[in-house]
Amino acid sequence: MPSLAVIAYEGSQQSALHGLGEMFDVANRLVDENTGPQVIHQILMPSDVENAKDVDAIILPPNLTGKRGDGDQALHHWIMHQHLAGTIICSACAGSFWLGHAGILDGRPATTHWALEEDFRSQFPKVHLTPEHILVDDNDIVTAGGVMAWMDLGIHLIGRWLGPTVVSQTCRQMLIDPTGREQRNYRSFRPNIAHKNRAIRALQLWMEGNIEEDLSVSALAFQAGLSVRSLHRKFLNSTGLSVNQYVQELRVEKAKGLLELTGLTVSEICWKVGYKDVSAFNRLFKSISGLSAGEYRHRFRTHPVSKT
Repeated sequence: MPSLAVIAYEGSQQSALHGLGEMFDVANRLVDENTGPQVIHQILMPSDVENAKDVDAIILPPNLTGKRGDGDQALHHWIMHQHLAGTIICSACAGSFWLGHAGILDGRPATTHWALEEDFRSQFPKVHLTPEHILVDDNDIVTAGGVMAWMDLGIHLIGRWLGPTVVSQTCRQMLIDPTGREQRNYRSFRPNIAHKNRAIRALQLWMEGNIEEDLSVSALAFQAGLSVRSLHRKFLNSTGLSVNQYVQELRVEKAKGLLELTGLTVSEICWKVGYKDVSAFNRLFKSISGLSAGEYRHRFRTHPVSKT
């Protein structure tokens, strides 16, 4: 029978610690104990991990405290040792930082919460981070992204050990959506305006209030009083994005707000955020968010306040 340990490090999310156990309990009850395996699971404190035996997988859960595991060297060493011994190592959200500190993610694909991307990349530049994904299964290492992605991780492990039928039954029992999700469905564009270039910051603020205007590079260079070449260089250095990428991200973010809060048609929203070609807008929207504009509205719409 597969055995799993969830690590209750300081600050770990309590709902994940106990929710994972309850999820496996539900799945176990749906398995015929005489014909199928069941998942043995436990919660381990860091002080107890050295005594853990016969563990097939360990999970580093999320936390909501801002902790990143910098000082947990003993736990990092144990994680590395377990990985070398063949244990499947898993994390959800900020739990990935413990895997990074353990040195087992270098050169490997992984994910974490999209809002932690910059911090994670700065600490672990050798990791092939894909924050647009909810879950990355790299065989012996499985990482999940969002704060509640421990649910996706739990369902994934149930599928790995107990099979798709038990996954389907568990999802129905617990009212969990078993369909695939991506973090980019939920990601928000948070442009950097805390840099020191006053001209670029003023241009960014102007763009926020004039999204429907001509935001071509030449028009923005004129607005900022810069040459096109100078704008390209200063904008990239200040924001970390090219001008065109920034404009696309900003317009899609504005469109998301209109899809959530208004009853405007997709065509009307397309025009309001500065696009004339609805098909091109739809392609861009899906490439950034992972959903069509209609799908996004269906998933995230609140009560529309008006048509304007």
